[in-house]
Amino acid sequence: MKRKHQRTLELIYMRPVSANVRWADIEMLLRELSAEIAEREGSRLEVFLFDVVRVFHRPHPSPDADKGAVAAVRKWLEENGVKP
Repeated sequence: MKRKHQRTLELIYMRPVSANVRWADIEMLLRELSAEIAEREGSRLEVFLFDVVRVFHRPHPSPDADKGAVAAVRKWLEENGVKP
């Protein structure tokens, strides 16, 4: 895993939940983990990873993910054994 993706993973696992994680970095990390990402209506993204489909809302106008989205991604990664 590239250092940039490792840093994003560390930000996702930071406690308390960080509000300074760019959504684009989360998307790149998920792609690095072999996720298939498809655009859906509005600002939604369909992410297929770990044989599960999850739908996330791409933040706007800010490029940073909110704390709830970061926590949801962290929980999903934890459940599937992905650690920093």
